[in-house]
Amino acid sequence: MVDVADVFRRFGPSYQAAHGASMPPSHRRAIADIQACRALGGHLERCTACGAEVHRCHSCRNRSCPKCHGEQTRAWLDKRQAEMLACPYFHVTVTVPEELRAALRRHQRDGYGALMTAAGEAIVELARDPRHVGGTVGVLAVLHTWTQQLHFHPHVHCLVTGGGLGEDGDTWHPARPGFLVPALARKVRGRFRAVFEKRCPGVSLPAAVWRTPWVVHITPWGVGEQAVLDYLARYVFRIALTDRRIVGLDDETVSFQYRDRKAGRSRICRVPGHEFLRRYLQHVLPKGFHKVRYFGLWHPSRRSQATRVRHALRLDRPIGPLPSPEPQGAPDRQPSPEAGSGTPSPPPGRPCPRCRTGLLVVIARWTPMRPRAP
Repeated sequence: MVDVADVFRRFGPSYQAAHGASMPPSHRRAIADIQACRALGGHLERCTACGAEVHRCHSCRNRSCPKCHGEQTRAWLDKRQAEMLACPYFHVTVTVPEELRAALRRHQRDGYGALMTAAGEAIVELARDPRHVGGTVGVLAVLHTWTQQLHFHPHVHCLVTGGGLGEDGDTWHPARPGFLVPALARKVRGRFRAVFEKRCPGVSLPAAVWRTPWVVHITPWGVGEQAVLDYLARYVFRIALTDRRIVGLDDETVSFQYRDRKAGRSRICRVPGHEFLRRYLQHVLPKGFHKVRYFGLWHPSRRSQATRVRHALRLDRPIGPLPSPEPQGAPDRQPSPEAGSGTPSPPPGRPCPRCRTGLLVVIARWTPMRPRAP
């Protein structure tokens, strides 16, 4: 089976020889990591209950690698599920005009950040209007930069709560069924212009960017945690291309599947190896850039308010003060091993996938097959 790593191993050295001087560090690092992924050593685990043994290869942990972050994704989703509100949700997609794409490629960190900020703040500001929602909604924004054929197409997906917390901090204002806010495209465009000019004061953008209507789609997304999890699994941790879409590889070309939305069917795209790497690498984000951001009620500074709203909506009662934390000396609190109670800590390890009762513990390790690139 051909995967993305095979493509990088075949064409990566020649691509770096041809374009290495102009490649940003994040692209060089992505090539090195994806080439070495699953060849960085590993370890052997054994279940404490059934004795089953599991071989695990170490991953590169690069966020652009299609093989990594499975466990990290599941842990993140479990945490987000515990923070979701029991209310309807909306899915908002903000797409920039073609005239703006070149500037975003040249100024990725500031441009992408301005786009996500403009989308999130515009939604929150419009929703606060009493004519629409009348409260502060929660917004989770996710940046995507690709199409099915790996072309550069920056856009932002936003998950928005179908309701907001009023200014008094005690009233929940539900959104109207099937309606969130109007005139969002114009608001996002104006907010982006202000944020981008502040971050990049010497950069001039084409005048057509401000004359061309921006594309914004608002879709009701469902009610409850399951709808949210479907959204998160679909958008938050998606990368430009997964291994299963690679269908062919030879000495000169790469073939991969893509979805033709107009025709409603799958097709095959065949491109030269260097062109495939160019398309793939243009979606590697700068080091340290956060592709998932929170606004409004989900902003980290408003966690206490979000907690009060979550408890109130689940219990279907008026929003009140946050319940006081349990006292330190509560009799039903489990003592921690660090407290000197003498209670042994549980053995380290992950749950066994076979018996579901024991834990996997490491019994052997092996070294990398090849040294990792610097």
